[in-house]
Amino acid sequence: MFHGMHRHHGGPRGGRFSRGPFSVSWEVHGDGERGGRSRRMFDGGELRLVLLKLIEEQPRHGYDLIRDIEERTSGAYAPSPGVIYPTLTMLEDMGLIEEQKAEGAKKLFAITTAGQAHLSEREEEVEALFARLTDIGSRRARTSGGPVMRAMGNLKSVLQQRLSAGEIDAETIHKVAALIDDAVQKIERL
Repeated sequence: MFHGMHRHHGGPRGGRFSRGPFSVSWEVHGDGERGGRSRRMFDGGELRLVLLKLIEEQPRHGYDLIRDIEERTSGAYAPSPGVIYPTLTMLEDMGLIEEQKAEGAKKLFAITTAGQAHLSEREEEVEALFARLTDIGSRRARTSGGPVMRAMGNLKSVLQQRLSAGEIDAETIHKVAALIDDAVQKIERL
């Protein structure tokens, strides 16, 4: 039996994923943010269905599956190879997917007739799982602050360029500081 491994995800919020081939946990606040109350992202059967559905869309390598799930969740969740590959092996042992000939060392998996029948039987559950992925991705996109982070990076970059080039005099420095202070006050009032 495999035992789950823990890894701490980088970033200011942290977050923890419990890894293992049969369960994947993801800590989520009630409002969708990481941390706090723990909610299971997928149990083993759910992950098998997600992977099977993705493979039904087109034959895939393990890393393709990881990237696809990460993209669908806007980077909020990416299963590890330690979760994906044992699950793919299980799907293959169950006769739901099969390895196809592929160039290079990566295994390319395609769905079998039995796999398609299995998905058809669980269609509502599969739709709910993909709705969950989409919901997580939407919440992540709304709360990630991407445009704000980009703007802050631009501000930092232009200030570093002007200050390090010696192009800015004391009067301009005070004007820049006043502009930044003004922006801070306006943001606080939002």
